[in-house]
Order: sequence, then C-alpha cells, then structure tokens
Amino acid sequence: MAIFSVTNIFKKPRTKMSPDVPAAVWQDPLYFIAFGLGSGAMPFAPGTFGTLMAIPFYLLLQSLPLFVYLIFVLVFIAFSSWISDRISRDTHTHDHPGMCIDEFAGFFVTMIHAPHGAQWVILGFLLFRLFDIWKPWPIHVIDEKVHGGFGMVLDDIVAGVFAMVIIQLIALFL
Repeated sequence: MAIFSVTNIFKKPRTKMSPDVPAAVWQDPLYFIAFGLGSGAMPFAPGTFGTLMAIPFYLLLQSLPLFVYLIFVLVFIAFSSWISDRISRDTHTHDHPGMCIDEFAGFFVTMIHAPHGAQWVILGFLLFRLFDIWKPWPIHVIDEKVHGGFGMVLDDIVAGVFAMVIIQLIALFL
C-alpha cells in the first residue's frame, strides 16, 4: 500500500538524479545568463536562488514607467525562451533545474505594477516561489505539456501572473 501525504501530491516523483551543471556555465556567456548569472549552479534550490538573483535587477527596473516595464518584460520573456531553447538543445537536457532565467522572467511578471517597498518585494518573492514550486492547475499542465524554450518559461510566467494578481488584490484592499 502506498503511503499518502499531503506533501507528496504536489511533488513530482524523482526518477533520476538532477543533471550536473555544465562547465560551460563559467565559460560561455549564454550559459552563464541561462543559469541565472551562475545562481542556478547552486547544489540545492537553484530556482529559489535564481529568483533571489532577479531581485536586484527588478529594483533597478521598478522605477520605469509601467508601459516601458511591460515592454521590457515581454522582450525578456522572448529572450528567455530563446536562450532556454538554445541551451537545452546544446545540453540535450529539457529544462535543466539549474537553468533559472525563467525564474527571472516569472519574478519580473510577478512584480508588474507592484507597489514599491521591501515588503512587496518579499511578498512577491514568496508568492512566486509558492506558485512555481506548487504548480497548481494550469501551471503543472503547462510544465508537462508545453515543450521547447517557451514551454520552459511559460509555467513561470503563469506562476508570476498568479502571484501578481494576489499582490494587486492586496494592494487594492490596503
């Protein structure tokens, strides 16, 4: 009889070990960018470290006018999709866990039109990580069914949209 717990319904079964971080991360600028400026090389929680690495960049961008920020996010999503596809083909690994440029994209989506302040950045970080790890519907379906570079980024974009909506609702009612 299988042991059931609330936590195991949200986790994908691990059937194999995570692939090694390619040495090219420290030699090739495209790999370095795809691996979240090296943050994805962390031996544990690379997505969390990738999201943490995105915060200083968000802080540099947060004062942009909303329209300019939205254009930046769209261009970044396109770039992230392209680089994710390219590096995945080079490494013959679909969605390497250390490739965390998609976490940058998802966090940037999370913070669209967010109020300024450390508490909002922390809330955005926590909400984005919650949805990115938990992967409620439709995020888990996207993660499993949409392939290629855009598929690797899309689940993080949707997690970011979920987090962004919650931030906007909280800001609206405060």
